[in-house]
Amino acid sequence: MIQGYTCGGVVADAAYDSDALRASIVVQGGVAVIRPRQNGVEVRPYDEDLYKLRNVIERFFHRLKQYRRVATRYDKYASRYLGFVHFAAILITGKKM
Repeated sequence: MIQGYTCGGVVADAAYDSDALRASIVVQGGVAVIRPRQNGVEVRPYDEDLYKLRNVIERFFHRLKQYRRVATRYDKYASRYLGFVHFAAILITGKKM
């Protein structure tokens, strides 16, 4: 999923806490900000303040899916679908949160 991308950091949910993913992120020059699993044996450090910002992204995608045309993917062409996703994102970011 992240192959071929460069990044400063990757913020992910605890479900993505694996040694292979962390190693892949580090090889690509990034920092893994992944909360360790509650039942994990190893306690790994992570940036808690940056991890809290993940909630902002999740809320954005939740609002984006409120648009029926985005959630159901009625558009026949990918370019039209992406155009409406951009339009919906503009509408969402224009609102006061």
